[in-house]
Amino acid sequence: MFSVGQKVPEPAWMMRKTKYFWGAFAGRGSKWEKVAGEDARMLPKATHEEKKQQEAKKRGKLKTMAGKLLKAVAGGKEAVEEKAGGVEMAGHLLKMATCRKGAEGGVPAEEAICGFIEQGKFLEACDHIYNLEHSGNDKMGKSESLYKLLAERMWTVVGEAISGSGRTFLEPLQSVGESLKWEKQKEAEWLGSSQETGPVSTWSPNFWRKELEEQLIQYMTAQIPLLSSSANANETALKQHLSQLETSFFPSLEHGSGVFEEAGLLSTYAYCCHASLSSHLAMLTDSSHLSFSQCLLVYEWGLKMYKSGSETCLRSRQSPQNSLSFGVQCLLWIVLKTEEKLLAVAKKEVGKALKEAFDIGKPPCADGAVIQILTEKTESAWHVSESLSEKVEAVCLEECLSFLESYENEVRNFLQHDGCPEICSGLWILENCCILRAVWCKLTYICSASTSQDVKVNGFLDRMEDEITEHFLQTVASKVKETLKEHFKKCESSFDHILKSLKQSFLVFGKKKTDTYEALVKAVNTIIIAEYVQALLTTSRKLSSVQRRRIVSKMEEDHRMLQDVFKECLGPAADHLKDPIRAILELIQASDSEGMKIALLPILKEFPDLRC
Repeated sequence: MFSVGQKVPEPAWMMRKTKYFWGAFAGRGSKWEKVAGEDARMLPKATHEEKKQQEAKKRGKLKTMAGKLLKAVAGGKEAVEEKAGGVEMAGHLLKMATCRKGAEGGVPAEEAICGFIEQGKFLEACDHIYNLEHSGNDKMGKSESLYKLLAERMWTVVGEAISGSGRTFLEPLQSVGESLKWEKQKEAEWLGSSQETGPVSTWSPNFWRKELEEQLIQYMTAQIPLLSSSANANETALKQHLSQLETSFFPSLEHGSGVFEEAGLLSTYAYCCHASLSSHLAMLTDSSHLSFSQCLLVYEWGLKMYKSGSETCLRSRQSPQNSLSFGVQCLLWIVLKTEEKLLAVAKKEVGKALKEAFDIGKPPCADGAVIQILTEKTESAWHVSESLSEKVEAVCLEECLSFLESYENEVRNFLQHDGCPEICSGLWILENCCILRAVWCKLTYICSASTSQDVKVNGFLDRMEDEITEHFLQTVASKVKETLKEHFKKCESSFDHILKSLKQSFLVFGKKKTDTYEALVKAVNTIIIAEYVQALLTTSRKLSSVQRRRIVSKMEEDHRMLQDVFKECLGPAADHLKDPIRAILELIQASDSEGMKIALLPILKEFPDLRC
């Protein structure tokens, strides 16, 4: 004891001050109550009531913190029991903590830590929990529960700071930043010591930075304007959504960056801004229903944000001015990722369009439509960026090559599994080859196709044309031969039906001015004539005059039909076709043997195969 007027030594004064402070915070201490009562008599009634309310509020907060600690430690109890007795048990834990004073009369460690956490003094709480953890008295593992309680309170402060409360939470937010630095320092000390490194991987504070990033990204993502799923196919709605990101979402993030910068958390804040934006744009472009034009809108918007150097990219003030800031680098990464998706969508749409345009078994489309399929995307990209246009062009050309390779295999499978397809099916495939050749020829002038690509394309087309032409001519020969087998023996024959079918198929062939078409028609004419003469030669040579007149009449009719078909299909070029049927008619109609010999000589000279 000290006499009145004697100066109290500083340590004792500090101890008494601490004791009285925590007595008031916990609602205990008879001396404090006495002094408080005396002071209360000296205060006005209103002030006395306010002081009572403040003390009750502090007592309630500490009970709440102790209740959370109790729930974290006694996690094995059932949820119903915790809910029913939580408040009562929290008060009991607080009472027990109050009674466990040390020899010096200090405040219990758990109580002090809870006070620091409640006041937002997180760094002090970290030090005290760490001391408790390594004191040897933490048999119940309370330090781990306190770390979790501390983290929960820190993330609450972060959420309140980003929700718009601003500088109100600057000091506790700064304490969050200091606590993260503290964790890094302790981790470095731990790893630098000779102790085992295993426990550091499971140490609670080791996950704080990741938890903070998750919390920030969650808060930021919640602020992104919504885009309804039904608007995915609507370019106007997508434009409006991107405009909202630029005019409302970015400014709100920029507005909140100041307090995080002062708290030393700007780099983490900026990283989470970019992560949430990247995730959102990836969600937009990953939609299976997103078209090339829509993806191009997202790309163009991202490129504009990158080029403008907008402050919304949240550049780090510590970055050297002669290097790209963290925000600009992240926006560039977003642009590049969107570009990858854009090129993938272009490739997908071109491949799908080519398959629909050259579907085996369906009539061919116009080459102009195919050219539009391959060039419209390049032209759209050119309005955004010349380099992007070149990349889209390259993707379209590569997809064209890939399609030709698959189409060649598809044609072969078709020919192998359908031994004798319809005549029109073969002509359709052959016409597709002509269209593809014309398309590629135009593309080489419009686009920058390489020499190797040109060689590959022409190789594909040459092989397909040869295979389909050979198969088509074999099909025609087989059908004509089967039809002419009984042609001169019966009155009725389907020879005229084959000629009409060929005529109709040739007339709808879209590429009549190509060398392929003319060569094909001439080859068909040669096959029909050869099969016709062969069928005529197999008829009986001992014919009555009536049978002879009937055969001559049929031959004259067939000859007129053949002339009409090939003149209509070939035009003036039909005049140069070989015509043995006319010569044979003259031979048959000769009245004497000398006349027959005279008529036979030019036939044998023109068609030596008839000698047998």
